[in-house]
Amino acid sequence: MATLCKNCGHALIYDPGIKNMLCTTCGATFKAEEVESEAKKFREDERVRSRGEIYGDDNEEVVEEFLENYIYTCSECGGEIVIHGSEASTKCVYCGNPNVVFSRISKEKMPDFIIPFSVTREQALAAIKHKIEHSLFVPEEIKNFQPEDVRGIYLPYWIVEADFQGVCVVSSRVSQGKSSTTIYSGRRGNLHLKKFPVDGCAILSNESSARLEPFRLSEMKPFDEDYLLGFYSNASDINYEELWHVPGDRAKEIFEATALYDVSGSSRKIVSEAHMVSVLNNYQYAMFPVWFVTFTYEGQHNTILVNGQTNKVVCGLPWRKPLFWAMTIGIGLALTFLSFFAFKALFTVMFNMAVSRRSSSSRSDGRSKLIVAIAAGIITLFTT
Repeated sequence: MATLCKNCGHALIYDPGIKNMLCTTCGATFKAEEVESEAKKFREDERVRSRGEIYGDDNEEVVEEFLENYIYTCSECGGEIVIHGSEASTKCVYCGNPNVVFSRISKEKMPDFIIPFSVTREQALAAIKHKIEHSLFVPEEIKNFQPEDVRGIYLPYWIVEADFQGVCVVSSRVSQGKSSTTIYSGRRGNLHLKKFPVDGCAILSNESSARLEPFRLSEMKPFDEDYLLGFYSNASDINYEELWHVPGDRAKEIFEATALYDVSGSSRKIVSEAHMVSVLNNYQYAMFPVWFVTFTYEGQHNTILVNGQTNKVVCGLPWRKPLFWAMTIGIGLALTFLSFFAFKALFTVMFNMAVSRRSSSSRSDGRSKLIVAIAAGIITLFTT
């Protein structure tokens, strides 16, 4: 249900440019806390399942508020988006497929916090243009692309705390005089992740989510659904095992890098390892802003992501492979020819110096003969 303007009664939207609610009819602006949607007034006090029931942890049962959302599903990739207000979705923001249909009305857990959009649609498009306009291998058609859809979507994130304990054995090579030997070193460590964001949307890859970071968590605000007006959102669809998996992997990477750095020697590698991860039960549910920009190139749908808070651009675009390989081969051949002439000139100088030294000396010098022989052999090798 819409949030209406106090002055003229028309629907309000959230404008990232002014960071306030805006009436596009009369131009009035309000803070999100100053207005109240019809849905807020008439929302029923119903109990939804607790986090413990959903995610299988031991958190005590709590009463939580819910949001009534309209879910649209993509028939191509299975992605779901949540619609707020009266707008109907006609195209999938994840894959660009137009076959997106209404699926169901869903009651979802209300987030604890939200980071409102601070990057406007125009700023997001300008950031994309700036990022790709100087890319040598991006086709010109993409540099001048016309976006088919630009959607602002709030993605679900879980803010978690996790404890990591790990032990490992690292092998390395250590020099002993003219030889080297392999030694084995044991390392043990503890790590605590605090306010670690975990993407709660299964359809967005962990790689894409990690590349969107960082989000400035200090700018989170208590959740107010008016921030959603004019935007889309997605609901969390990961289970507790997946919630544990991401911080566990990140902590493991940090521990392994630290352990390898702490061991002396060369050729360092971890030969055995054991670790334990526990996610604390005080995690919080939040919504983070992301712009999804879709376009079509050679019949394929492509999506570019822009962090709606920092304007960071994340994309994997088609590139001109023939040009890349042609330049790689060309540079390789050029370096080969340059190296050839450089070595030829160098060894010609060495050869002349050796001959000059031999002719001016009254006795034969073994080292001069050796230099002459080496230089002549190398010149012959490069000239044949």
